[in-house]
Amino acid sequence: MNLLFANDRRGAYPDSWYAATATPLDRFAPLKGATKADVCIIGGGYTGLSSALHLAQAGRDLVVLEAQRVGFGASGRNGGQLGTGQRVDQMALQKMVGADHARQLWELGLEAVALCKDLINEHQIDCHLKPGVAWTASDTADLSHLHEYADFLGDRYGYDQIEKLDHSALQSVCPSPDYKGGILDMGAAHLHPLNFALGLARAADAAGARIFEGSAVHHIEGGKQIRVQTDAGHVIADHVILACNGYLGGLNRKVAARVMPINNFIAATEPLGESVKDVLPRDVAVADSRFVVNYFRLSHDGRLLFGGGESYGYKFPSDIAAKVRKPMSVVFPHLKDVRIDYAWGGTLAITMKRLPYVARVAPNILSASGYSGHGVGTATHAGMLMARAIQGDGDGFDTMAAIPNMPFPGGPAMRNPLLVLAMSWYAMRDRLGF
Repeated sequence: MNLLFANDRRGAYPDSWYAATATPLDRFAPLKGATKADVCIIGGGYTGLSSALHLAQAGRDLVVLEAQRVGFGASGRNGGQLGTGQRVDQMALQKMVGADHARQLWELGLEAVALCKDLINEHQIDCHLKPGVAWTASDTADLSHLHEYADFLGDRYGYDQIEKLDHSALQSVCPSPDYKGGILDMGAAHLHPLNFALGLARAADAAGARIFEGSAVHHIEGGKQIRVQTDAGHVIADHVILACNGYLGGLNRKVAARVMPINNFIAATEPLGESVKDVLPRDVAVADSRFVVNYFRLSHDGRLLFGGGESYGYKFPSDIAAKVRKPMSVVFPHLKDVRIDYAWGGTLAITMKRLPYVARVAPNILSASGYSGHGVGTATHAGMLMARAIQGDGDGFDTMAAIPNMPFPGGPAMRNPLLVLAMSWYAMRDRLGF
């Protein structure tokens, strides 16, 4: 199944609150006929647009091919959380890759957050950037781990932006009866993800990038000069960047074996008015410690944007609002009957280790994807790292590429059935409180 067109209308953003409140961007024309470029970037999300912006600013001639609209995929649909570090915490990373490599990854994670903030400031992107992301615990064991992690970051990394929250302190941040406490990271942030993507597209376009929408790639012919084929044209390029994430399809088997598309869902309630104080008295984003994570924040017009509810097939459920309302009602029982004005799904991508797969899949083809729910900063940063690598500076790219990333057992054919079994097990654990 082609995920580019499985759940959405061609050339149209989903009916999300993000699309309804985005600053409009005129449609870019599709590619027609043949063209040449130094670099051809496949995918117009954070990864591709960041690569395009940084390459264009460096004077490179480049083409961006986007099958739908820029920011159409996960970049324009996600929870809007700009988190520090990597998707896997530093204690686990040290065990996985060693202390030195883990420290390098921590520094790159901080660089990713700083990059996003700098781009927003430099290009005056109106995406309602605000500080603060809280991680919450639903049991005492999770709370102990979160507090231990805050101490670890302070002691080992000198990171002083995290506040430990006991049950009482958390109630002043997020008065949910489901949570026992948590931590609040004021170095992290949250934003309007689609406006951020559209801002990157405007900046890349102004810098000289040639962006084509409605230009799905169906074939790549490798070699010293790479041919990238769409329905109505083709690009001959010296380098190619794969920035497809969950929409890669069959364009590269090596990446497809390690990066798996999954769906997640978000709902936007009606404006909450004065009852905002009973949901999020402080305007920060929240993510909980469940394996099937719930994440939420306030919109700038006072709605609760709540993400949750897992799906194991490629098609979205027929009633997305009901899918999200179920976990939302556990976190906020008093909102069980609140009106939901928007509900939408999105396709992201995960890896076996929940760390991005960054790789040189051929001498002149680079790829970054599989951000596993940590993509706002990591994808934007990966785009910059690939732009630098093409120009001969591979330090950051090589550090990310050194992360061990194994293929899913059985390859693309078996990865989805195995994920169904694994996610069902962890979802059951979450529901039973194990």
